[in-house]
This record gives sequence, C-alpha cells and structure tokens, in this order.
Amino acid sequence: MPDSRSTPGTVRAALVQQRWTGDKDSMIANAVAHIQTAASQGAHVVCLQELFYGPYFCQVQDADYYSYTEQIPDGPTTQLMCELASQHGIVLVVPMYEEEQPGVYYNTAAVIDADGRYLGKHRKNHIPQVKGFWEKFYFRPGNLGYPVFDTAVGRIGVYICYERHFPEGWRALGLAGARIVFNPSATSRGLSQYLWRLEQPAAAVANEYFVGALNRVGVEPLGDNDFYGQSYFADPRGQVVGDAASDTDDEVVVRDLDMAVLSEVRDLWAFYRDRRPETYDSLVTP
Repeated sequence: MPDSRSTPGTVRAALVQQRWTGDKDSMIANAVAHIQTAASQGAHVVCLQELFYGPYFCQVQDADYYSYTEQIPDGPTTQLMCELASQHGIVLVVPMYEEEQPGVYYNTAAVIDADGRYLGKHRKNHIPQVKGFWEKFYFRPGNLGYPVFDTAVGRIGVYICYERHFPEGWRALGLAGARIVFNPSATSRGLSQYLWRLEQPAAAVANEYFVGALNRVGVEPLGDNDFYGQSYFADPRGQVVGDAASDTDDEVVVRDLDMAVLSEVRDLWAFYRDRRPETYDSLVTP
C-alpha cells in the first residue's frame, strides 16, 4: 500500500453498490463478499452505500425501523468491519444507522483504518424531509461537523447523500485536507438523477480532490423509489475515472486514483490561494 501520508502515489479505491436482499444479515454477508472482491483486486480503501445493511426505510415513517440502529463503534457491525479491515489491510467507510442513546439516532458513517483501528465517524448534517425521503423521522442532524480522517491512504472525508447539495461542507472537507471524499447515497430516478453526474464532479473541481459517488440499486418493497446505481469516481478535473457502474445491478467499482493530480490541479487553478474568507461573513448569518 502506498504511504500516501507523505508522498504522492496511486490509491486504488472501491465503491460497493447493492440491491436490497430482504434482510439485514444477508445484506451484511453480501457486503462482506464485495469487500473481499475489492480486496482481491488490490483495493486500498472501500466505501459501502448509505445505511448499507438495511432497506432505505425513509420511504415510509415507521418506528419499527428504529430496530436497525446499532452503537458505533461498540456495535456488532462496526466490530465485524474492524476485523475485516485488519484481515485485508484496507481502509473501510461503513455507513450505518447509529444509536447514540435510546431515542437518539443518526445517519452515520464509521471510518476504519487498514490495521482495523476505528478512527471516528461522520454524522449526516443535512437531513431531508420530502416525499419518499422522510429522514427527519429517523435521524437527528449531525453534531460532529465535517471531520477528516488520517488513514493509510491519506486524509479522507465523508459527505452523506443529501449533503451533496450543500457546497459548504464540501469546502470544509477540502480546507481540512481531504484528498478523497466519499458520498454514499440512496438517490432515485426522476427526482435527482439529472444532478448525479453534475454535482459531484463539480464539487471535485471546486475543492480540488477526488470524489467517490456511491448509490444503491433497485426498487425496494417500501416504496416506488427506483435507485439507479451508476456509482463512480470523479477526479479533480471533473472527469469520471473509468466508467460508472450499472444502473440496475450490484457492482464493485475499483479505480486507480492518481494522487499526483491533486498538486497539479492546485498549482494550475489555485482556488485555495484565491479564496476570500473575509468576504464570506454573510454566508453564516442565520
């Protein structure tokens, strides 16, 4: 694995998009198999989809789905993923439904280093409440800001689904030194598909890092949302790295990300040099 904390190199990164299998245990088993596939292809870092082990239950408002919560990092799925990361020597980004305490739940992604150490978590800050995406019923807004994690593949960040519509968090992750930002999502045809190939490449350009855009696939029993997959990586020039994934099937997207491009783009465009934060006060005025 490249020591990308200190030198540019190539990071082989993977995204795992899945269809709902019908139960939590088989979703986890399926994800484990996909992680093993990515590891066998030499992946250094793997990201799973939003709320990866469940259906996208936010299509309805039903308290029964609170049962999908787990503690992070002490819950069984985080512990399993720590073992898996250590076994394969890979960094894992694992989105789950987190219980902080009874009745207090978050849409969260755990980040685990390649030696199996739990590094921390991102809690989704921006929570939608529109038809088919009733997330305020299930989640409190995140309270951990926009953390960036020092991993074996360098500094990475996480921005979850609906958050991609808000440019401020993208920039916060870049200012904190993120080299790759993962955006695990559950997004469906019609409502936002035309934005899927627009927003994340634009964020990669504006903030001069790689973005991993990850979506689930299929129509689930809880509603008519048709999740269209098409997971991909965008480079800091806004170009998709290789092809996007299928729009209907499970797939593991494995791509080589050339970290040297980061310095090239930052020297060419110098967006961070030319920022004018002293003029931005009104942006944070309630």
